[in-house]
Amino acid sequence: MKVPRRHELFNPILDALHRLDGSASIRELVEQVIEDLQLPREVVEQPHPGSSGIRTELEYQLAWARTYLKKYGVITNSAHGVWALTPKGSDLRTVDPQTVVRFVSEQSTRERQGRTEPLEPAVNSKSEALGEMAEDEFATWRETLMASLLKMPPEAFERLCQRLLRESGFIQVEVTGRSGDGGIDGHGVVRVAGLLSFPVIFQCKRYRNTVSAGTVRDFRGAMVGRADKGLIITTGSFTPAASHEATRDGAPPIDLIDGEQLIDKLKDLKLGVETKQVEVVEVNTEWFTSI
Repeated sequence: MKVPRRHELFNPILDALHRLDGSASIRELVEQVIEDLQLPREVVEQPHPGSSGIRTELEYQLAWARTYLKKYGVITNSAHGVWALTPKGSDLRTVDPQTVVRFVSEQSTRERQGRTEPLEPAVNSKSEALGEMAEDEFATWRETLMASLLKMPPEAFERLCQRLLRESGFIQVEVTGRSGDGGIDGHGVVRVAGLLSFPVIFQCKRYRNTVSAGTVRDFRGAMVGRADKGLIITTGSFTPAASHEATRDGAPPIDLIDGEQLIDKLKDLKLGVETKQVEVVEVNTEWFTSI
């Protein structure tokens, strides 16, 4: 069984968002699509060869499918990585993949030509072939950032995670990184509303591949007697079993931050990532004729 292509995932994504009441994190969306399509493990965990193993092929195709659907106007995403149906998307249960691909391709061509007026998606129109857009049309800074993260020495990546946690409101953040410590790389304290505080133990994994449920279980075992809350940060991704293990009933909860969420957080906190505004200049020709 092959990994579904991006256009084959348009409707599974829409259906998953409807099932999840209109919004979902990337992890929730991926897991729902996997469940709905009943994809076997060998398909789910197949690495994407073009991204140095930082994501699976399914995650890669889903990311492109979300981009197409966003440009088509049926889904949108927040700065916190939550994807949601737009009003148009809420009214649709399915889309025609050919129509979506054709619309996005034409819109991208217009943008390259400097034509700013938006196209209106023709929901019922048909195109003769799906085709494939050139992947550099959506040239992404995310791949560049991920490549930089993967080149970091392990101790530097731990210091980056320490800085990220401090910028996020943690206090007394310390990196220990001792070998034979059950995978614990550091600890910190979270302050809630300036009144309550509780300790958190974290683990940093500069991985190219997926983090398994066994890793989560081992980390939880190392938490016993030290903290009631754990956090695993990775440049890779988590298997569905790892995600379920992290929130298993009757066990101390562990929060998971995968590579996509890590990139979003670094961008939000402006840690090594700058967002530049493009100046738009418009000429009012009527002003000149009125002089």
